[in-house]
Amino acid sequence: MNENNTITCEKFLPHPPAAVWNALTDPELHARWWAAGDIKPVAGHRFTLDMGHFGSQACEVTEVDDQRLLAYRFAEGSLDTTITWTLHPEGKGTRLVLTHAGFDLDSPMGRQAFDGMGKGWPGLLNRLGSVLGEAA
Repeated sequence: MNENNTITCEKFLPHPPAAVWNALTDPELHARWWAAGDIKPVAGHRFTLDMGHFGSQACEVTEVDDQRLLAYRFAEGSLDTTITWTLHPEGKGTRLVLTHAGFDLDSPMGRQAFDGMGKGWPGLLNRLGSVLGEAA
């Protein structure tokens, strides 16, 4: 679902919030489902994500609520977007909501990234689920 310049995806994962949080914040697990980088759930922490042929992307954690919410600026100086992960306990699992906001749809790069990541995020969330299944 896309609203204006924001991509929103959600996925139910049959794992507790602590396990999902770990996959979002542990650099080793994070690299297995998305991108290598020194991510840490600490507000103000700066890190880069290795996006392969898209290069290293500078990021900064902006908000942390342990096992509930993680937000960071993504691709500072190029895309300048914000990624927010929200974890909602649901039964024995977690409903994970991703919001990727702030795309500049008036720039070709912003439009291309919006279209590409809009198609890419659902697959990445499936990979996150697979990595959680392997780790369980």
